[in-house]
Amino acid sequence: MSVREKFDIDLKELQGKLIEIGNFAEDALTKSIIALESQDLEMALEIIDNDANANLMYEDINDFAILLIAKQQPVAIDLRRIIVAIKIATNIERIADFAVNIAKSTIRIGSEPLVKPIVHIKEMHRITLEMLKLSLEAFNDEDVVKAKKLAEMDDMVDDLYGQTIRDLMHINMQKPEFLPQILQLSFICRFLERSADHITNIAESILYLVKGRQYDLN
Repeated sequence: MSVREKFDIDLKELQGKLIEIGNFAEDALTKSIIALESQDLEMALEIIDNDANANLMYEDINDFAILLIAKQQPVAIDLRRIIVAIKIATNIERIADFAVNIAKSTIRIGSEPLVKPIVHIKEMHRITLEMLKLSLEAFNDEDVVKAKKLAEMDDMVDDLYGQTIRDLMHINMQKPEFLPQILQLSFICRFLERSADHITNIAESILYLVKGRQYDLN
């Protein structure tokens, strides 16, 4: 096996590690909203307990990428692939953290009846999950069209975020006794909005990988 062939295998392994942490974040984010809607505190605690796995996967990606750079001294395009992989892993790890934050807010709300159906929160969540899946596809295929679509989807999440916060503030005026829950629901909206922002960062990294220059999609 040539040095190049071995390096290509290593790059595919790095790609596989990114898919793994991406799937983990997707699962955590999915469960976090299920736990919120069903007010399943056991599921919320499980999400928090599993967060250490995301940290370990992130550290593994970083260590593997640094080792590749040290051993292979990659040329420009390959070096960009490794650097982008590290950046993407950083953003995905933050998304996993936001899933934990949603779980913590769910626990703080507890069994108190929700002040309103979480229709907009669920829609924000659906779009964010779709963005995460698309971002991993875009990275795998080095597809700039898919990467640019992520910015449009981020705008949809932003609009829903603004609408939901306005709705929650209106409820707070009518039912000030629910302020603690309204604050937690507002935080959850923010965690989803920030998750979408981090996925947009992934899109920027993909454009940098393919085009070799920085883009600002946020």
